Amino acid sequence: MLYKSYELQRSWLNSVSTVASLSAELLSNPSNPWSKTSIGAMTANAFDVLAHSTASYGKPAFGITEIDVEGTTYPVIEATVINRPFGDLKRFRLDGVDDDRPKMLIVAPMSGHYATLLRGTVERMLQKFEVYITDWADAKTVPMHEGSFDLDDYIDYLMEFLEYIEQLNPGQRPHMLAVCQPSVPAFAATALLNQHKSPAAPATLTMMGGPIDTRESPTTVNDHAMNRPIEWFRNSVIATVPMQYRGAGRKVYPGFMQLSAFMSMNLQNHMMSHYEMFKHLTTGDDASAQATKDFYDEYRAVCDMTAEFYLQTVEEVFQKHSIPNGTFRHKGEIVDLHQITQTALLAIEGERDDISGLGQTKAALKLADRLSDDKKRYYMAEGAGHYGIFNGSRWRTKVAPVVEEFVAAHS
Repeated sequence: MLYKSYELQRSWLNSVSTVASLSAELLSNPSNPWSKTSIGAMTANAFDVLAHSTASYGKPAFGITEIDVEGTTYPVIEATVINRPFGDLKRFRLDGVDDDRPKMLIVAPMSGHYATLLRGTVERMLQKFEVYITDWADAKTVPMHEGSFDLDDYIDYLMEFLEYIEQLNPGQRPHMLAVCQPSVPAFAATALLNQHKSPAAPATLTMMGGPIDTRESPTTVNDHAMNRPIEWFRNSVIATVPMQYRGAGRKVYPGFMQLSAFMSMNLQNHMMSHYEMFKHLTTGDDASAQATKDFYDEYRAVCDMTAEFYLQTVEEVFQKHSIPNGTFRHKGEIVDLHQITQTALLAIEGERDDISGLGQTKAALKLADRLSDDKKRYYMAEGAGHYGIFNGSRWRTKVAPVVEEFVAAHS
């Protein structure tokens, strides 16, 4: 019933968006006398904001066509190099640049948003690296015959992707950068590859705002996960994909629920953002209004994750704290973090991160206790919130140079 109720609401809101959009066009049409009045223009702008805020959004495109590197503009070649039911491996490379650039695997979160949320991360890293990124599938589009997908499978995908990149470039170990939630499976995959002496073990692993040990500076998100038994999540937030989707019958944690949870955490800020958009439109600052629209086009484009992945993550990461306690298992095998001796680790946190508190990512450096200190580094981005550490001006000018310097030192 949960998913069906959402679909009914979505259909109704789409109708509202269509009517609002038509009304905005009508009121702003130069042939309409009202368009030349202040009240007509303000009403048109209000309808424009309403139309944008009630529209539904599909999967966005990366749309990265060119990158400027030290004053020279290069075309970007985007390709899907591995196709899997629950997620593809995409590659971005610059046309006309040598293939011997370091290889960087960016691990996007499977947390309700598409990998395109890291478009800014990819663009910045392309200045120094050949970039690969995990492009996770919307679980409601994956047919039931493709089976299940849990945290163990996520780790398998990462190890397969790293092995593929290393095999394409023998002797050149790849680098890995995990943003937020995937810091945990990326950390586990790194430990397993070190454990098995694999040549695909990454030369460096950068973890950004990841919940390695959520007992450190717990946030509202952490408290929500810890204060309820796993059965509450199973019974309250898991839904069945309806018949109109290819994944009909699959149990999922819907993306719309994740989005609602995140927006409710900062509802006042989101309301102010839309009010600011209205003011920008009213004053003729179309560029600022469009920037806000672009952000929400991406932010409100959501996808579902499989129930088994979501529940296992909640239980192992937020309730049992299996990683810091040393009890996390991958398909029955203990993930031994003490075996990380070859991969250099960089932990990055945002000073104002309200999703992964200070110290949660840094904990990884202490857990890898057999790794030499010269292969560890910690960086706190002053004034940065959760999204600021991988997108925006702080990411481009403050955080990314730290990543580049660290990778260069351990290539």
